[in-house]
Amino acid sequence: MKVKLIFGSDTGNTDYVVDTYIINMLDPIEVEVIEVHNLKPEDWDTDNLIILGIPTWYDGELQSDWEDYFEEFQQIDFTGKTVAVFGLGDQIGYSEYFVDGIGILAKVVLENGGKIIGHWPTEGYDYDESKGLLNEDYFYGLALDEDNESDLTFQRVEKWVQQIKQSLNIATSQGAN
Repeated sequence: MKVKLIFGSDTGNTDYVVDTYIINMLDPIEVEVIEVHNLKPEDWDTDNLIILGIPTWYDGELQSDWEDYFEEFQQIDFTGKTVAVFGLGDQIGYSEYFVDGIGILAKVVLENGGKIIGHWPTEGYDYDESKGLLNEDYFYGLALDEDNESDLTFQRVEKWVQQIKQSLNIATSQGAN
């Protein structure tokens, strides 16, 4: 099993989460990391799990690289592809747009035939609205708030990665929840 992890990051927070947590926690799975601005059309030709990472900017806007790429992204055929999404947002400063980017990308994946795994519970978050919601109990993917709850990032990513491994029937390390 391999994973293709595609992300964008302007401030470095998403990059930090990818490098510090996600790649290490996916071990021993081989991870190919691609920043959105380096994508080529053939990067989507894969049977492997695709993980998309996106911070939400300002009033629910896509991160700049995702914004530049979004028109192409909307044309991708996700039929038969399994995708997991994680996103960063600010649930205090931008409470009405918390992790909107997760929902914006997830909806395209679903509309274009893909399957989303790694839904994440909304419990424990304090926000007003989000396009990242699958329903009132779950986000489409992992929601992180590095601005206000960076102390929870490790445990949230760890639990999410274990959930993804279980969804894919990949053995998890002993002692993991």
